Amino acid sequence: MLRKILHYLNLDSETEKYDKIHAAIEKEIIFKGTNLWILIFAIIVASVGLNMNSTAVIIGAMLISPLMGPINGMGYSIATYNFPLLGKAVKNFSFAVIASLLASTAYFGISPISTAHSELLARTSPSIYDVMIALFGGLAGILAISSKQKGNVIPGVAIATALMPPLCTAGYGLATAQLSFFFGAIFLFTINTVFIAFSSVIISQILKFPIRTLVDAAQKKRVNTWISAIIIITVIPSFYFGYGLVQKERFIENAAKFTSNVSLFQGNYLLRYDIKPSERSISLIYGGSSLTEAQKELIQAKAKDFNLDDAEVIIKQGLSFIDMKSEISEKEKLKGEINRLTQLIIELQQKQDSLNNLRQLGKQLLSEIKTLYPQINSSSYSETTIYRDEKNGSTKVSIVSLSSSKRLSSSDKTKIDNWFKARLNADSVLIFLNVQK
Repeated sequence: MLRKILHYLNLDSETEKYDKIHAAIEKEIIFKGTNLWILIFAIIVASVGLNMNSTAVIIGAMLISPLMGPINGMGYSIATYNFPLLGKAVKNFSFAVIASLLASTAYFGISPISTAHSELLARTSPSIYDVMIALFGGLAGILAISSKQKGNVIPGVAIATALMPPLCTAGYGLATAQLSFFFGAIFLFTINTVFIAFSSVIISQILKFPIRTLVDAAQKKRVNTWISAIIIITVIPSFYFGYGLVQKERFIENAAKFTSNVSLFQGNYLLRYDIKPSERSISLIYGGSSLTEAQKELIQAKAKDFNLDDAEVIIKQGLSFIDMKSEISEKEKLKGEINRLTQLIIELQQKQDSLNNLRQLGKQLLSEIKTLYPQINSSSYSETTIYRDEKNGSTKVSIVSLSSSKRLSSSDKTKIDNWFKARLNADSVLIFLNVQK
Protein backbone atom coordinates (compact mmCIF):
# COMPACT_ATOMS: atom_id res chain seq x y z
CA MET A 1 0.00 0.00 0.00
CA LEU A 2 2.76 2.39 0.97
CA ARG A 3 4.66 1.56 -2.23
CA LYS A 4 1.60 2.43 -4.31
CA ILE A 5 1.28 5.77 -2.57
CA LEU A 6 4.97 6.51 -3.06
CA HIS A 7 4.67 5.46 -6.70
CA TYR A 8 1.93 8.02 -7.28
CA LEU A 9 3.94 10.71 -5.49
CA ASN A 10 7.18 9.98 -7.34
CA LEU A 11 8.43 12.79 -9.58
CA ASP A 12 11.40 11.11 -11.28
CA SER A 13 9.51 9.78 -14.28
CA GLU A 14 8.07 13.20 -15.19
CA THR A 15 11.06 15.38 -14.34
CA GLU A 16 12.64 17.17 -17.29
CA LYS A 17 16.35 16.76 -17.99
CA TYR A 18 18.44 19.01 -15.80
CA ASP A 19 20.14 20.83 -18.70
CA LYS A 20 16.74 21.81 -20.13
CA ILE A 21 15.49 22.99 -16.72
CA HIS A 22 18.64 25.06 -16.21
CA ALA A 23 18.37 26.60 -19.68
CA ALA A 24 14.67 27.44 -19.20
CA ILE A 25 15.25 29.11 -15.83
CA GLU A 26 18.30 31.04 -17.05
CA LYS A 27 16.39 32.26 -20.11
CA GLU A 28 13.47 33.59 -18.00
CA ILE A 29 15.84 35.55 -15.74
CA ILE A 30 16.93 38.06 -18.36
CA PHE A 31 14.93 41.29 -18.67
CA LYS A 32 15.66 42.98 -21.95
CA GLY A 33 13.98 43.42 -25.29
CA THR A 34 10.72 41.50 -25.47
CA ASN A 35 10.60 40.55 -21.78
CA LEU A 36 11.13 44.15 -20.67
CA TRP A 37 8.42 45.55 -22.95
CA ILE A 38 5.99 42.81 -21.92
CA LEU A 39 6.65 43.68 -18.26
CA ILE A 40 6.01 47.41 -18.84
CA PHE A 41 2.80 46.71 -20.78
CA ALA A 42 1.64 44.25 -18.12
CA ILE A 43 2.26 46.82 -15.37
CA ILE A 44 0.22 49.46 -17.22
CA VAL A 45 -2.61 46.99 -17.87
CA ALA A 46 -2.63 45.98 -14.19
CA SER A 47 -2.59 49.65 -13.14
CA VAL A 48 -5.60 50.38 -15.35
CA GLY A 49 -7.37 47.35 -13.88
CA LEU A 50 -6.72 48.52 -10.33
CA ASN A 51 -7.69 52.07 -11.25
CA MET A 52 -11.02 50.91 -12.74
CA ASN A 53 -11.51 48.20 -10.09
CA SER A 54 -11.68 45.53 -12.81
CA THR A 55 -10.71 42.05 -11.61
CA ALA A 56 -10.72 40.62 -15.14
CA VAL A 57 -8.19 43.18 -16.38
CA ILE A 58 -5.92 42.54 -13.38
CA ILE A 59 -6.00 38.79 -14.03
CA GLY A 60 -5.09 39.42 -17.67
CA ALA A 61 -2.08 41.50 -16.60
CA MET A 62 -0.91 38.75 -14.24
CA LEU A 63 -1.10 36.20 -17.05
CA ILE A 64 1.25 38.15 -19.32
CA SER A 65 3.67 39.24 -16.59
CA PRO A 66 7.21 37.71 -16.80
CA LEU A 67 8.14 38.55 -13.18
CA MET A 68 8.17 34.91 -12.03
CA GLY A 69 11.35 34.23 -14.04
CA PRO A 70 14.01 36.00 -11.92
CA ILE A 71 12.30 34.98 -8.66
CA ASN A 72 12.47 31.29 -9.59
CA GLY A 73 16.01 31.95 -10.77
CA MET A 74 17.01 33.31 -7.34
CA GLY A 75 15.59 30.26 -5.54
CA TYR A 76 17.12 27.82 -8.01
CA SER A 77 20.56 29.47 -7.92
CA ILE A 78 20.58 29.48 -4.09
CA ALA A 79 19.66 25.77 -3.99
CA THR A 80 22.43 24.90 -6.46
CA TYR A 81 24.91 27.43 -5.01
CA ASN A 82 25.20 29.02 -8.45
CA PHE A 83 26.28 32.45 -7.20
CA PRO A 84 26.97 34.01 -10.64
CA LEU A 85 23.42 33.09 -11.69
CA LEU A 86 22.11 34.43 -8.36
CA GLY A 87 23.83 37.76 -9.02
CA LYS A 88 22.31 37.91 -12.51
CA ALA A 89 18.85 37.02 -11.14
CA VAL A 90 19.02 39.67 -8.38
CA LYS A 91 20.24 42.29 -10.86
CA ASN A 92 17.46 41.59 -13.36
CA PHE A 93 14.83 41.30 -10.63
CA SER A 94 15.84 44.69 -9.16
CA PHE A 95 15.74 46.26 -12.61
CA ALA A 96 12.27 44.77 -13.24
CA VAL A 97 10.94 46.07 -9.90
CA ILE A 98 12.28 49.59 -10.50
CA ALA A 99 10.87 49.64 -14.06
CA SER A 100 7.50 48.43 -12.76
CA LEU A 101 7.37 51.06 -10.01
CA LEU A 102 8.29 53.82 -12.47
CA ALA A 103 5.63 52.70 -14.97
CA SER A 104 2.84 52.38 -12.38
CA THR A 105 3.79 55.65 -10.65
CA ALA A 106 3.76 57.45 -14.00
CA TYR A 107 0.34 56.02 -14.86
CA PHE A 108 -1.30 56.91 -11.54
CA GLY A 109 0.39 60.31 -11.65
CA ILE A 110 -1.47 61.26 -14.84
CA SER A 111 -4.69 59.30 -14.23
CA PRO A 112 -7.68 61.57 -13.42
CA ILE A 113 -9.14 58.83 -11.19
CA SER A 114 -7.45 58.68 -7.78
CA THR A 115 -10.09 56.80 -5.77
CA ALA A 116 -8.75 53.76 -3.87
CA HIS A 117 -11.09 50.95 -4.93
CA SER A 118 -11.37 47.54 -3.25
CA GLU A 119 -8.82 45.94 -5.61
CA LEU A 120 -6.23 48.52 -4.52
CA LEU A 121 -7.09 48.25 -0.83
CA ALA A 122 -6.80 44.44 -0.97
CA ARG A 123 -3.08 44.80 -1.75
CA THR A 124 -2.24 46.88 1.34
CA SER A 125 -2.96 44.40 4.16
CA PRO A 126 -0.86 41.23 3.73
CA SER A 127 -1.15 38.37 6.20
CA ILE A 128 -0.02 34.80 6.86
CA TYR A 129 -2.55 33.66 4.25
CA ASP A 130 -0.55 35.49 1.58
CA VAL A 131 2.52 33.57 2.78
CA MET A 132 0.68 30.29 2.22
CA ILE A 133 -0.50 31.38 -1.25
CA ALA A 134 3.01 32.40 -2.30
CA LEU A 135 4.63 29.25 -0.87
CA PHE A 136 2.26 26.67 -2.35
CA GLY A 137 1.83 28.64 -5.56
CA GLY A 138 5.60 28.81 -5.90
CA LEU A 139 5.91 25.07 -5.25
CA ALA A 140 3.44 24.39 -8.05
CA GLY A 141 5.27 26.80 -10.35
CA ILE A 142 8.77 25.37 -9.94
CA LEU A 143 7.39 21.82 -10.22
CA ALA A 144 5.74 22.77 -13.51
CA ILE A 145 9.01 24.24 -14.82
CA SER A 146 10.82 21.03 -13.84
CA SER A 147 8.21 18.77 -15.38
CA LYS A 148 7.91 17.47 -18.93
CA GLN A 149 4.15 18.11 -18.75
CA LYS A 150 3.85 21.78 -17.87
CA GLY A 151 0.17 22.13 -18.79
CA ASN A 152 -1.56 25.32 -17.61
CA VAL A 153 0.11 25.46 -14.19
CA ILE A 154 2.34 28.48 -14.89
CA PRO A 155 -0.55 30.84 -15.80
CA GLY A 156 -2.46 29.63 -12.74
CA VAL A 157 0.52 30.31 -10.48
CA ALA A 158 0.89 33.80 -11.98
CA ILE A 159 -2.73 34.55 -11.06
CA ALA A 160 -2.61 32.98 -7.60
CA THR A 161 0.62 34.59 -6.42
CA ALA A 162 -0.38 38.00 -7.88
CA LEU A 163 3.03 39.64 -8.26
CA MET A 164 1.86 42.53 -10.45
CA PRO A 165 -0.94 44.16 -8.39
CA PRO A 166 1.21 44.90 -5.31
CA LEU A 167 3.81 46.69 -7.46
CA CYS A 168 1.06 48.74 -9.13
CA THR A 169 -0.45 49.56 -5.73
CA ALA A 170 2.98 50.67 -4.51
CA GLY A 171 3.19 52.93 -7.57
CA TYR A 172 -0.25 54.32 -6.66
CA GLY A 173 1.01 55.04 -3.15
CA LEU A 174 4.02 56.94 -4.54
CA ALA A 175 1.93 58.86 -7.10
CA THR A 176 -0.65 59.95 -4.49
CA ALA A 177 1.86 60.38 -1.62
CA GLN A 178 0.09 57.73 0.49
CA LEU A 179 2.94 55.87 2.16
CA SER A 180 0.61 53.40 3.90
CA PHE A 181 -0.36 52.09 0.46
CA PHE A 182 3.27 51.96 -0.65
CA PHE A 183 4.67 50.09 2.36
CA GLY A 184 1.68 47.72 2.63
CA ALA A 185 1.95 46.78 -1.05
CA ILE A 186 5.75 46.45 -0.95
CA PHE A 187 5.47 44.13 2.05
CA LEU A 188 2.97 41.95 0.17
CA PHE A 189 5.29 41.89 -2.85
CA THR A 190 8.19 40.95 -0.56
CA ILE A 191 6.17 38.06 0.90
CA ASN A 192 5.37 36.78 -2.59
CA THR A 193 8.99 37.13 -3.73
CA VAL A 194 10.56 35.48 -0.67
CA PHE A 195 8.25 32.48 -0.55
CA ILE A 196 8.17 31.84 -4.28
CA ALA A 197 11.97 31.85 -4.19
CA PHE A 198 11.95 29.67 -1.05
CA SER A 199 9.65 27.16 -2.76
CA SER A 200 12.15 27.05 -5.65
CA VAL A 201 14.90 26.25 -3.14
CA ILE A 202 12.83 23.42 -1.63
CA ILE A 203 11.90 21.77 -4.94
CA SER A 204 15.42 22.19 -6.35
CA GLN A 205 16.82 20.34 -3.35
CA ILE A 206 14.10 17.68 -3.39
CA LEU A 207 14.76 17.00 -7.07
CA LYS A 208 18.49 16.99 -6.28
CA PHE A 209 19.57 19.47 -8.92
CA PRO A 210 23.37 19.31 -9.22
CA ILE A 211 25.39 21.91 -7.33
CA ARG A 212 27.09 24.30 -9.73
CA THR A 213 29.74 25.64 -7.34
CA LEU A 214 31.79 23.76 -4.77
CA VAL A 215 31.13 25.19 -1.32
CA ASP A 216 32.34 24.21 2.10
CA ALA A 217 30.22 23.60 5.19
CA ALA A 218 30.73 27.16 6.47
CA GLN A 219 29.37 28.67 3.25
CA LYS A 220 26.38 26.34 3.31
CA LYS A 221 25.69 27.29 6.90
CA ARG A 222 25.96 30.98 6.05
CA VAL A 223 23.51 30.60 3.13
CA ASN A 224 21.04 28.64 5.28
CA THR A 225 21.32 31.27 8.04
CA TRP A 226 20.51 34.05 5.58
CA ILE A 227 17.56 32.10 4.20
CA SER A 228 16.22 31.42 7.70
CA ALA A 229 16.65 35.06 8.76
CA ILE A 230 14.84 36.42 5.69
CA ILE A 231 11.97 33.95 6.13
CA ILE A 232 11.58 34.74 9.85
CA ILE A 233 11.68 38.51 9.24
CA THR A 234 8.99 38.11 6.58
CA VAL A 235 6.77 35.64 8.44
CA ILE A 236 6.55 37.30 11.88
CA PRO A 237 4.70 40.44 10.65
CA SER A 238 2.51 38.16 8.51
CA PHE A 239 1.37 36.28 11.61
CA TYR A 240 0.57 39.59 13.31
CA PHE A 241 -1.45 40.87 10.35
CA GLY A 242 -3.06 37.45 9.94
CA TYR A 243 -4.19 37.51 13.58
CA GLY A 244 -5.65 40.98 13.02
CA LEU A 245 -7.48 39.76 9.92
CA VAL A 246 -8.98 36.81 11.81
CA GLN A 247 -10.09 39.10 14.65
CA LYS A 248 -11.62 41.51 12.14
CA GLU A 249 -13.59 38.76 10.39
CA ARG A 250 -14.78 37.35 13.72
CA PHE A 251 -15.91 40.80 14.84
CA ILE A 252 -17.86 41.33 11.60
CA GLU A 253 -19.48 37.88 11.89
CA ASN A 254 -20.44 38.35 15.56
CA ALA A 255 -21.66 41.90 14.94
CA ALA A 256 -23.87 40.69 12.07
CA LYS A 257 -25.44 38.06 14.35
CA PHE A 258 -25.94 40.68 17.07
CA THR A 259 -27.63 43.20 14.77
CA SER A 260 -29.90 40.45 13.44
CA ASN A 261 -30.88 39.53 17.00
CA VAL A 262 -31.79 43.11 17.99
CA SER A 263 -33.35 44.15 14.66
CA LEU A 264 -36.80 44.12 16.36
CA PHE A 265 -36.83 45.31 19.95
CA GLN A 266 -39.90 46.17 22.06
CA GLY A 267 -41.83 48.13 19.44
CA ASN A 268 -38.73 49.41 17.66
CA TYR A 269 -37.19 48.22 14.41
CA LEU A 270 -33.62 48.61 13.19
CA LEU A 271 -33.49 51.13 10.34
CA ARG A 272 -29.76 51.01 9.70
CA TYR A 273 -26.54 49.72 11.24
CA ASP A 274 -22.86 50.40 10.68
CA ILE A 275 -20.12 47.94 11.72
CA LYS A 276 -16.58 49.36 12.05
CA PRO A 277 -14.10 46.56 12.88
CA SER A 278 -11.10 48.91 13.04
CA GLU A 279 -12.82 50.95 15.78
CA ARG A 280 -14.65 47.93 17.23
CA SER A 281 -17.89 49.88 17.19
CA ILE A 282 -21.46 49.13 16.09
CA SER A 283 -23.90 51.96 15.35
CA LEU A 284 -27.62 51.13 15.51
CA ILE A 285 -30.35 53.49 14.31
CA TYR A 286 -33.89 52.55 15.37
CA GLY A 287 -37.37 53.62 14.31
CA GLY A 288 -40.61 53.17 16.26
CA SER A 289 -41.56 54.17 19.81
CA SER A 290 -38.90 56.19 21.61
CA LEU A 291 -36.22 54.07 23.28
CA THR A 292 -35.70 54.68 26.97
CA GLU A 293 -32.25 54.66 28.56
CA ALA A 294 -33.08 51.32 30.20
CA GLN A 295 -33.96 49.81 26.82
CA LYS A 296 -30.72 51.12 25.31
CA GLU A 297 -28.72 49.57 28.15
CA LEU A 298 -30.52 46.26 27.59
CA ILE A 299 -29.58 46.28 23.88
CA GLN A 300 -25.96 47.09 24.74
CA ALA A 301 -25.90 44.25 27.28
CA LYS A 302 -27.04 41.78 24.60
CA ALA A 303 -23.75 42.40 22.74
CA LYS A 304 -21.95 40.32 25.39
CA ASP A 305 -23.96 37.26 24.30
CA PHE A 306 -22.17 37.48 20.94
CA ASN A 307 -18.58 37.85 22.26
CA LEU A 308 -18.64 41.61 21.75
CA ASP A 309 -17.70 42.54 25.31
CA ASP A 310 -15.21 45.22 24.27
CA ALA A 311 -17.32 46.59 21.41
CA GLU A 312 -18.82 50.07 21.61
CA VAL A 313 -22.55 49.91 20.80
CA ILE A 314 -23.91 53.32 19.78
CA ILE A 315 -27.73 53.55 19.72
CA LYS A 316 -29.62 56.37 18.03
CA GLN A 317 -33.31 57.08 17.49
CA GLY A 318 -33.82 57.78 13.81
CA LEU A 319 -37.64 57.89 13.79
CA SER A 320 -40.10 57.91 16.72
CA PHE A 321 -43.89 57.46 16.50
CA ILE A 322 -44.33 59.92 19.38
CA ASP A 323 -42.17 62.46 17.61
CA MET A 324 -44.13 61.81 14.43
CA LYS A 325 -47.48 62.49 16.17
CA SER A 326 -46.10 65.64 17.75
CA GLU A 327 -44.69 66.72 14.41
CA ILE A 328 -48.01 66.03 12.63
CA SER A 329 -49.90 68.03 15.29
CA GLU A 330 -47.47 70.91 14.91
CA LYS A 331 -47.82 70.77 11.14
CA GLU A 332 -51.63 70.93 11.44
CA LYS A 333 -51.35 74.01 13.65
CA LEU A 334 -49.02 75.67 11.19
CA LYS A 335 -51.31 74.73 8.32
CA GLY A 336 -54.31 76.29 10.12
CA GLU A 337 -52.38 79.47 10.82
CA ILE A 338 -51.25 79.66 7.18
CA ASN A 339 -54.89 79.29 6.03
CA ARG A 340 -56.03 82.03 8.45
CA LEU A 341 -53.35 84.43 7.26
CA THR A 342 -54.14 83.59 3.63
CA GLN A 343 -57.84 84.42 4.19
CA LEU A 344 -56.91 87.66 5.94
CA ILE A 345 -54.71 88.65 3.01
CA ILE A 346 -57.58 87.92 0.61
CA GLU A 347 -59.98 90.07 2.65
CA LEU A 348 -57.53 92.94 2.83
CA GLN A 349 -56.93 92.68 -0.89
CA GLN A 350 -60.66 92.77 -1.51
CA LYS A 351 -60.99 95.90 0.62
CA GLN A 352 -58.15 97.51 -1.25
CA ASP A 353 -59.76 96.57 -4.56
CA SER A 354 -63.07 97.97 -3.33
CA LEU A 355 -61.45 101.32 -2.47
CA ASN A 356 -59.79 101.43 -5.86
CA ASN A 357 -63.12 100.65 -7.52
CA LEU A 358 -64.81 103.48 -5.58
CA ARG A 359 -62.20 105.94 -6.81
CA GLN A 360 -62.66 104.78 -10.38
CA LEU A 361 -66.47 104.94 -10.04
CA GLY A 362 -66.29 108.52 -8.71
CA LYS A 363 -64.34 109.59 -11.79
CA GLN A 364 -66.71 107.72 -14.10
CA LEU A 365 -69.81 109.33 -12.49
CA LEU A 366 -68.36 112.85 -12.88
CA SER A 367 -67.61 112.19 -16.55
CA GLU A 368 -71.14 110.91 -17.19
CA ILE A 369 -73.06 113.61 -15.24
CA LYS A 370 -71.09 116.41 -16.92
CA THR A 371 -72.49 115.35 -20.30
CA LEU A 372 -75.96 116.04 -18.90
CA TYR A 373 -75.12 119.02 -16.71
CA PRO A 374 -71.96 120.75 -17.85
CA GLN A 375 -72.12 123.20 -14.92
CA ILE A 376 -71.15 120.38 -12.52
CA ASN A 377 -67.36 120.57 -12.19
CA SER A 378 -66.50 118.09 -9.40
CA SER A 379 -67.88 115.11 -7.58
CA SER A 380 -67.02 112.59 -4.90
CA TYR A 381 -68.50 109.20 -4.26
CA SER A 382 -68.51 106.90 -1.21
CA GLU A 383 -70.58 104.19 0.38
CA THR A 384 -71.65 103.81 4.01
CA THR A 385 -74.09 101.88 6.18
CA ILE A 386 -76.76 103.52 8.35
CA TYR A 387 -77.77 101.51 11.43
CA ARG A 388 -81.13 101.77 13.22
CA ASP A 389 -82.43 100.52 16.57
CA GLU A 390 -84.88 97.95 15.17
CA LYS A 391 -83.82 94.43 14.20
CA ASN A 392 -81.79 94.21 11.04
CA GLY A 393 -81.95 97.96 11.05
CA SER A 394 -79.20 98.82 8.64
CA THR A 395 -79.23 100.29 5.17
CA LYS A 396 -76.45 100.60 2.65
CA VAL A 397 -76.37 104.17 1.38
CA SER A 398 -74.49 105.69 -1.56
CA ILE A 399 -73.27 109.23 -0.92
CA VAL A 400 -72.63 111.62 -3.81
CA SER A 401 -71.24 115.11 -3.34
CA LEU A 402 -71.48 117.50 -6.33
CA SER A 403 -70.12 120.97 -6.96
CA SER A 404 -71.81 123.18 -9.56
CA SER A 405 -70.89 126.56 -10.97
CA LYS A 406 -74.59 127.49 -11.27
CA ARG A 407 -77.63 126.96 -9.12
CA LEU A 408 -79.76 124.01 -10.25
CA SER A 409 -83.54 124.07 -10.37
CA SER A 410 -85.66 121.72 -8.27
CA SER A 411 -86.59 119.70 -11.35
CA ASP A 412 -82.92 119.32 -12.24
CA LYS A 413 -82.14 118.16 -8.72
CA THR A 414 -84.94 115.59 -8.96
CA LYS A 415 -83.66 114.38 -12.32
CA ILE A 416 -80.11 114.10 -10.95
CA ASP A 417 -81.37 112.13 -7.94
CA ASN A 418 -83.30 109.70 -10.15
CA TRP A 419 -80.34 109.37 -12.54
CA PHE A 420 -77.95 108.40 -9.74
CA LYS A 421 -80.42 105.82 -8.34
CA ALA A 422 -80.77 104.27 -11.78
CA ARG A 423 -77.05 104.49 -12.50
CA LEU A 424 -76.00 102.97 -9.19
CA ASN A 425 -78.94 100.58 -9.02
CA ALA A 426 -79.54 101.78 -5.46
CA ASP A 427 -82.73 102.66 -3.60
CA SER A 428 -81.04 105.07 -1.25
CA VAL A 429 -78.72 107.75 -2.59
CA LEU A 430 -77.78 110.87 -0.63
CA ILE A 431 -76.82 113.75 -2.89
CA PHE A 432 -75.16 116.88 -1.57
CA LEU A 433 -75.03 119.81 -3.97
CA ASN A 434 -72.68 122.71 -3.44
CA VAL A 435 -72.85 125.80 -5.64
CA GLN A 436 -69.50 127.46 -6.25
CA LYS A 437 -69.67 131.03 -7.58
